[in-house]
Amino acid sequence: MSASYSDIKMRQKVVTHTETGSCFDATNTSGITVKERPGGHGALPVKPVDAQAFSFDRVTEKRTPSNFLRRGTGTGGTIASPPHDETAPEFPDEDVTPKKAASTAGGRQTKCRKIEFSAFVERPNPPNTDFRRFYERGDLPVQIDHGGVLNRIAWKVEIDRLDFHHYLPIFFDGLREVEEPFAFLAERGVYEMMQVGSGSRVLPVIPQLIIPIKTALNTRNRAVIVKVLKVLQALVKCDEGKNKVGQALVPYYRQILPVLNIFIRQNNSSGGEMAHRQNNQDLGELIQETLAAFEQHGGSHSFINIKYLVPVYESSVVFNNK
Repeated sequence: MSASYSDIKMRQKVVTHTETGSCFDATNTSGITVKERPGGHGALPVKPVDAQAFSFDRVTEKRTPSNFLRRGTGTGGTIASPPHDETAPEFPDEDVTPKKAASTAGGRQTKCRKIEFSAFVERPNPPNTDFRRFYERGDLPVQIDHGGVLNRIAWKVEIDRLDFHHYLPIFFDGLREVEEPFAFLAERGVYEMMQVGSGSRVLPVIPQLIIPIKTALNTRNRAVIVKVLKVLQALVKCDEGKNKVGQALVPYYRQILPVLNIFIRQNNSSGGEMAHRQNNQDLGELIQETLAAFEQHGGSHSFINIKYLVPVYESSVVFNNK
């Protein structure tokens, strides 16, 4: 297998929203309903309520012919089940014989059933970010510089002259974008603004960044969570060892850490989850590194606040008693 073919097989699919339209159109957000708000729970499937669990009522259903035993499917009054007929049924729709187990464990046959809990289900992430809206109408001083090898951001105005109170929250709101070129511009713009602005210009804007960060994490999209975690690690380190930004984030742990507590044990990555991994790093491992960065740069009260919201976290700071 050639390297190019292997790269195509492992390459992630390009995400496109129907609301985006063509490159000459603006995103049509008029059809986005309230249930599709970013990170909302309204679009999740609702499980039926079991009336028998809370009262003496019994739920009865009208029995159909498919509910009754057919010839050759029962035990015949014995403990051992009859031998399974390997021949294909004459009518596949009426095949009611039990399926073989997918795997064996300790001599027992166990059914392989995939259980998806609602806490891990991906939430809606509609294309209605402020970053997309401002970019499509030309209010952001950025554009893509198509280089020979990698794309870069071309700033129309020097970053030092930008109003961080206005532009930085807009770029942070674009972190939940999964469609190009918005995802690339928002992510690279955040990193470059934090690099140039350092901690002196980022620190006053921290309260305005909490809602975009919380919204991006609440989408439960693995790719978005990985992106936000790496940005948070760079955010607490952007003031070059002064730790003022990390301490300013401590009062907002209640908005940031609940989603991290849900995915902190997501360490078993298989080949089918390559889209959720970057640089062969598990999501749970990346969360541990982010919490360690919060503790190291968040001051003396950071650990107790992290431990309150993420009980399984253990301190990574080594104290010197000498």
